[in-house]
Amino acid sequence: MYAIVEIAGQQFKVAKDQKVFVHRLQEKEGSKVSFDNVLLLDDGKITLGAPAIKGAVVTAKVLSHLKGDKVIVFKKKRRKGFRVKNGHRQFLTEIQIEGISAKAPVKKTVEKKAAKPADEKKPAVKKVTAKKAAPKAAESKKEVKATKKVVTKKTATKTVAKKTVAKKESPKK
Repeated sequence: MYAIVEIAGQQFKVAKDQKVFVHRLQEKEGSKVSFDNVLLLDDGKITLGAPAIKGAVVTAKVLSHLKGDKVIVFKKKRRKGFRVKNGHRQFLTEIQIEGISAKAPVKKTVEKKAAKPADEKKPAVKKVTAKKAAPKAAESKKEVKATKKVVTKKTATKTVAKKTVAKKESPKK
């Protein structure tokens, strides 16, 4: 049995009793942590989440906090005399996976019952709003036509002025 779980912004394929190095977690050494963002679960039958599986949990124990290996970052620009050397060590947490469990979601039946009365009320509200919206649409069309005439006259004079200015200011390179 294995699972793909998101831990501290990264995705890991984990199995029971596996040790994993992840980005530093806030929990103390020896404490237990549970991750509920399970993306895939394989227990003989593959279950995919969209994006996560509801009710699935991966539990782990924090073993230690440590630093990773040093990574050398060297930057150079040729023929310029520019050289910079930096190093970096990532803070890590070592965890051991204790268990993977998939619980069946119970909330689905409750949501379906609550959704039925809400669907019956919505058509009545839509009919009332549709009657009110029709006169407003006719009024707004008249306003738009009136504003279009005014705008087109103003923009015509401005565009001519801009074109003549653009020709004079652009020097040849």
